[in-house]
Amino acid sequence: MHHAALLLLAALLAVLPAAGPARAADPIPQAEVPGVSRPVIVGGDRDYPPYEFLDAKGQPAGYNVDLTRAIAEVMGLRVEFRLGAWNEMRTALNEGGVDILQGISYSEERLKEVDYAPPHTTVNHAIFAHRGAPPVDSLEGLRGTRVALHKGGIMHDTIRQMGFEHDLVFSDTPADALRLLASGRCDYAVTAMLPGMYIIRENHLDNLEVVARSVATVRYGHAVRKGDDLLLGRFSEGLAILDQTGKYEEIRQKWLGVLENRPIKWSEALRSISLVLAPMAALLLGSMIWTHTLRRRVAERTRSLSSALDQLRENQRQLLQADKMAALGTLVSGVAHEINNPNGLILLNLPMLKKVQTDTGRILEEYRDAHGDFTLGGIPYERMRRELPVMLEEMQEAAVRIKRIVNDLKDFARRDEGAGSELVDANDAARKALRLVEAALRKATRRFTASYAQDLPTVRGSSQRVEQVLVNLLLNACQALPSPDRAIRLETRAEDQGRAVALVVQDEGVGVDPQDLPHLTDPFFTTKRATGGTGLGLSVSAGIVKELGGSIRFESRPGQGTTVTVRLPAAPEEAE
Repeated sequence: MHHAALLLLAALLAVLPAAGPARAADPIPQAEVPGVSRPVIVGGDRDYPPYEFLDAKGQPAGYNVDLTRAIAEVMGLRVEFRLGAWNEMRTALNEGGVDILQGISYSEERLKEVDYAPPHTTVNHAIFAHRGAPPVDSLEGLRGTRVALHKGGIMHDTIRQMGFEHDLVFSDTPADALRLLASGRCDYAVTAMLPGMYIIRENHLDNLEVVARSVATVRYGHAVRKGDDLLLGRFSEGLAILDQTGKYEEIRQKWLGVLENRPIKWSEALRSISLVLAPMAALLLGSMIWTHTLRRRVAERTRSLSSALDQLRENQRQLLQADKMAALGTLVSGVAHEINNPNGLILLNLPMLKKVQTDTGRILEEYRDAHGDFTLGGIPYERMRRELPVMLEEMQEAAVRIKRIVNDLKDFARRDEGAGSELVDANDAARKALRLVEAALRKATRRFTASYAQDLPTVRGSSQRVEQVLVNLLLNACQALPSPDRAIRLETRAEDQGRAVALVVQDEGVGVDPQDLPHLTDPFFTTKRATGGTGLGLSVSAGIVKELGGSIRFESRPGQGTTVTVRLPAAPEEAE
């Protein structure tokens, strides 16, 4: 993985807010938006293990499938897998039957019909033969022999360009190509090294062996139809996020590690376990002693304070919090202004740069025709001619995103005048709140999902205050998770036949003790005082909800998580 390239691409792409059974590809209405109004249709090879294949139950499985599911999870997308013959899947992408291919090798020829995301894998191809067959050391050595190939694969394209396609025996899958070789119907087979070894092992094709390794090495990753920059950007950013969180490496090790299982000696296992458990036991014992001592000291300290002093301290914290929020509003406005000025200059200049690039393109074309290919910024002109317009477009989209986030911060921090006098789109308020806590969510969980109801009625109130409630609830959910493997879910829905709107935040955190549930909205009540909690967030949120004529309900079980449901009445004119 090229970490720096992935991060750079992800930083330039805009972000917009898993999987069903495999089936034949159907045409997709172009008016629908993949991942929003419908799932993203993901195409792949039905028999290309360990990258992608249908398992014994007929369900999509493999490295590509797990990687695509993980990308969809971090980007809030819905995906549906359709695995079939590879040649059919390439055709389905071109004709709109699928939105994206999750594993396709890179070539200049294919670049004419698809756009590639940053590659997630490098695939080595090898030549397979019967044991004892005459050796070959390159693709050129296959001339005059019968060669089995995966139809539509990168090796098919490569050997066709070498000019001896009449000697080829085609199959729908790499597994079929190796079976043809094992049955004696051809002399050699060319396929990817790792799938070939996997297929030989799983199908017990013991009469086959590798006679030439790494005859071709190609980049391998996701690709979309030419011009589908929006979907390409979302998958590219999702891959970059997985690379930074370590999830990509976890999936890669699961599927692409050593194929043969090496037996572990009991002596080695016990020694490794002891090396791990001994420090852990010492750490646990020390932690227990320290925790017991700390609890005793805290209890002694707490008993020594009077209730009046406690109340005074809480009042001081409340005043300090209010002062900090007022200062934060002023600070955010100033910083937003300083960011918007240079960002506005970028947005102003980029259209001019696009025009300059278009106008100079004709001059550079004439220069290329007269003097041959040349480099721009160290990159061949032929490549730069294709990539420069895309880079300028991505820069403009990124600048627009910066402007949107800054405006959201300004809206959130400004003083709220005339609360309750506007019609509020709850879905829009939820999306703004998510953008404000995006960093906290990414740090707290790898399993965040959001679901927005369509045709949701508006509520009368204040968009800023609805956002404030959701920000408090989402941050509380983040703080409740013991590990990033636990999930958080945000949902909006209409209730009571459209007369009310519900905003639901659900987490799989540590939960709340039953005796604490009735006190969650009491001023100054908090279960996180040791980590700086003030007990004001839920109290303020409950006050806002009550002021808007709604209700807030908490459901929780210790160790299983908490669900908070905010119910607001629909605007009277919409309810009617």
